Amino acid sequence: MSLKYTALDEIPRINETARRAWLSGKAKPLAFRKEQIAQVAYLVKDNEQRFKDAMKADLGRPYLETEFFDFGIVYAEARTAYDSIETWTREHAPDFSPNWFFMSPRLKPEPKGVVLMIAPFNYPLFLLLVPLISAIAGGNAAVLKPPEHTPAFSALLADLVPQYLDSELYHVINGAVPETAKILELKWDHIMYTGNTRVGRIIAGAAAKHLTPLTLELGGKNPVVVDSRTDLELAAKRILWGRVSNAGQICLAPDYVLVPEETQEALVAAFRKANQQFFPDGAKTSDSFGRIVTEAHTERIGKLINQTRGTIAFGGEIDIPERYVAPTVVSNVHPDDPLMVEEIFGPVLAVVPVKDVDEAIAYINSRDYPLGVYIFSNDKKFQDKVTENTQSGSVMINETLIAVGAPGLPVGGKGSGGYGYYTGKYGFDQFVHMRVSLKNPSWSDTIAFWARYPPYTPAATKKLRSFEAKLPPRPGKGDFVSGIVWIVAFATVVAGVSSVVAKLRVTNHA
Repeated sequence: MSLKYTALDEIPRINETARRAWLSGKAKPLAFRKEQIAQVAYLVKDNEQRFKDAMKADLGRPYLETEFFDFGIVYAEARTAYDSIETWTREHAPDFSPNWFFMSPRLKPEPKGVVLMIAPFNYPLFLLLVPLISAIAGGNAAVLKPPEHTPAFSALLADLVPQYLDSELYHVINGAVPETAKILELKWDHIMYTGNTRVGRIIAGAAAKHLTPLTLELGGKNPVVVDSRTDLELAAKRILWGRVSNAGQICLAPDYVLVPEETQEALVAAFRKANQQFFPDGAKTSDSFGRIVTEAHTERIGKLINQTRGTIAFGGEIDIPERYVAPTVVSNVHPDDPLMVEEIFGPVLAVVPVKDVDEAIAYINSRDYPLGVYIFSNDKKFQDKVTENTQSGSVMINETLIAVGAPGLPVGGKGSGGYGYYTGKYGFDQFVHMRVSLKNPSWSDTIAFWARYPPYTPAATKKLRSFEAKLPPRPGKGDFVSGIVWIVAFATVVAGVSSVVAKLRVTNHA
């Protein structure tokens, strides 16, 4: 199946069709939303082999990785949204207030409108369909823009979406830079983009022209902090798995390892052992190792390996026509090394020796916020020290990657790692507007709210100010005074009890 780009003049019509369908109200009924959510799940379930073959063609991805990273998460999201939509969409009251309760203040999640989702090449199934489920749950129309670098997948998705979902509300636009530029000229009610920071800035700029809200998930260089006392073999296995899955093309993948100088050699040996266990006959001939998405990206990673001043402990082989980069560990990498300039986005892991955990923390804090920080230690004090003194979208202890699939946990970044969330209720919240309402009865003016009308009088001022909330205790003095009040009250109670007890004793003695 070849990938056909959407005609430029068709893109505005798709936007108009989706908006017209959304304005008709057909996306609002909960029964309709649940039906479409289920259809998203069955779009995948009925075509699992076709999707696995497409990912194999585009990325050389092993079938198991598509099943683990894509199918399972999509099915879980569909089930959660399907079961929770009545609760998520329910109108609810704010916390009780004696001054406002009679006006029946309410909050209701309402659809934003027509939303746009742009996904990268590394996990397009997960990164398009999971947000789509959230958008449908919110009652929106949606337009999906798959990546042009995964032609087999993108063509398949464009073929299947109109077969399974409402063809007026949900659309796929395929194309490259010109098509994306045309899309971004149009008004959308929310845009969700997953990808790199450079393109994220372009999309944010385009969205700003229409004051369109955004969700951005942008990745970054994710550090691993290793405690010398941890189980190095287990740590190496989990870190290397996180680095080489999908040939390293994962925004949350560990990018570099900060390890005490005296432990570096032992950790590298553990990485070498894990690599041999993963690929006993070599990664190039293994059906458990993928490929880089394009020859250009393969060449870029190859240049980083050739330019490094670190020591290539193992790996380093590049085959550009085959889009192959061997699992590679580079030790003795210094902070100014070419490997440390940008996100590698390939199966290359840099090992950076440090003096201690304080130097590791300082190095992390000297860089942009990562999407994830990984800590390998069984010492809670060590874990807490790194967690409490660094910033990131997420932190995982003695594990890599898999928090993305944990139910109830959102996926999102901070700072240059992006903003906003997807998955579960957090994803639903991205695509709804919390509309507030209240109903003020006419009799409220007779009792209290008459005071808001001119002419303003001292009596009116006194009445209105009587509704003001009490301030918290004044720091210092207020805490002291309130403490004295409690002490006096407690002493009074004790004295009263003592008096009663004394009288009872006198009575009993008599």
